[in-house]
Amino acid sequence: MKVYRFETKKVLPVSKTKCWEFFSDPKNLQIMTPPELDFKIKSILPGEMYPGQIIIYRIKIFPLIYVTWVTEITHVRDYEYFVDEQRFGPYKLWHHEHIFREVNEGVEMTDIVHYAIPLGLIGRIMNAIVIKKKLNRIFSFRKEFLKSSLNKS
Repeated sequence: MKVYRFETKKVLPVSKTKCWEFFSDPKNLQIMTPPELDFKIKSILPGEMYPGQIIIYRIKIFPLIYVTWVTEITHVRDYEYFVDEQRFGPYKLWHHEHIFREVNEGVEMTDIVHYAIPLGLIGRIMNAIVIKKKLNRIFSFRKEFLKSSLNKS
């Protein structure tokens, strides 16, 4: 199994408290995902996330092809980081660390994703052609969304 690593950083010109309040509410995931993925949260979510929390959503992976994705919030250290891991979904492995660090300009947010694609060689080809580009698109969209929306509130 080939495990890929994807990392991105963004500096958000907001306080760590404001940043954490936004990210610790799983409902905000839906509004910061590109519209073409037609991302819909299916589970009932309480306010703030917690270790052991299961989140169920539906996402469009290709035109007319939707999958159910189930993740668990496995680790939370308030105002510092949290981790979500796939329990069921399109990846063979998905482990996503969200790290928050105060910097002079606001908060540096680092996303580190370790992921594996099913289907062996076909999956590796799909990663090179489609999946890596989709991840870049998702995180680029998220970066622009966060810069504009967190600055307004």
